[in-house]
Amino acid sequence: MVSDSKGCDNRNHTRIRVLTYLMFFMFAMTSDAVGVIIPELISQFGLSMSQASAFHYMPMIFIAMSGLFLGFLADKIGRKLTILLGLLLFALACFMFALGESFYYFLFLLAFVGTAIGVFKTGALGLIGDISTSSKQHSSTMNTVEGYFGVGAMIGPSIVSYLLISGVSWKYLYFGAGCFCLVLCWLAYRADYPQIKRSSTDAINLASTFKMMKNPYALGFSLAIGLYVATEVAIYVWMPTLLQSYQGDYTTLAAYALTIFFTLRAGGRFLGGWVLDRFPWQQVMFWFSFAISACYLGSMIYGIEAAVILLPLSGLFMSMMYPTLNSKGISCFPVDQHGSVAGVILFFTAVSAAVGPLLMGFVGDIFGHVKYGFYLATGFAILLCLLSGFNLVKDPARHLLTAEAH
Repeated sequence: MVSDSKGCDNRNHTRIRVLTYLMFFMFAMTSDAVGVIIPELISQFGLSMSQASAFHYMPMIFIAMSGLFLGFLADKIGRKLTILLGLLLFALACFMFALGESFYYFLFLLAFVGTAIGVFKTGALGLIGDISTSSKQHSSTMNTVEGYFGVGAMIGPSIVSYLLISGVSWKYLYFGAGCFCLVLCWLAYRADYPQIKRSSTDAINLASTFKMMKNPYALGFSLAIGLYVATEVAIYVWMPTLLQSYQGDYTTLAAYALTIFFTLRAGGRFLGGWVLDRFPWQQVMFWFSFAISACYLGSMIYGIEAAVILLPLSGLFMSMMYPTLNSKGISCFPVDQHGSVAGVILFFTAVSAAVGPLLMGFVGDIFGHVKYGFYLATGFAILLCLLSGFNLVKDPARHLLTAEAH
């Protein structure tokens, strides 16, 4: 009987993992396609770079607000209801893209999309903690989850590119995502979720989330993730614009630069568990952040000829940064607080994803070229490397992460 019970749990955990993988895949299809959509918006609506960047930062702002103000729902009402609520809102927003043609109408819907993502993503992140037995397993699962995110990030821009080449509106990407989301709603409804084991009797509400924002470990990992995200989104939001007029010796490479970046990022994440089993995560974070900053510095020093090669290559080193930092930050807390802490970290993640490209757009508009925005992103990469070096030397969260998951 014990063996049957364990086998049933394993099957349920496998189904939950697959559901989580597919949710992140769908999320990435829409969010990481903006770099391909933005040039089309600039042409269609006559926008400046900073105006067009709203297509990226609008959903990110609302992901941030949703994570902060609604993240506790995953701990309070349960993972299942939270995930279903988020997925249904996401599907509704995607279908509504077919009803309008105004740029500001699209921004309104993207705010709706961001709110929905913040809800189901915190539920999914909390669910990963429920089925993980250690910090190492949590990190391995997170890397695989983000690997599927990386695959979605490749497919989304490819779909948009195909639609535009075929003379079809990019809005059909959202229609397809809405249909896919309805399938996920059915899978989420049918799945069996593990019970959350409470470690305290403290009330789970918005006040507890704001209390968590004072925690030095939540803030420290949020800072590291914020710097990483600002460095990463610079690539998929503004690299297509940077390379749009490139006429050098590597035009084919430039045309597929974003696809190469996403491919390297996704492939590296699927290898994340293998790498983290063989090397301490602190060392991996430092050397990978060092390589990222070197790619950026080389691109800025040697110009666009180097950027065509080095910026896509940075995806390989970015691959394990976000899922590992996110996992370690969440694993510092008891499993019944994973939804709330995931919401806090998601808040800083999304704020960085919104503000970083926006600042790059402003700098690019002021100085007359998007390359000047990449100077700012280079600064983010260097700061991330310095913070990773501090973590390597001091290892402040070691005593929390050596314990088995609650």
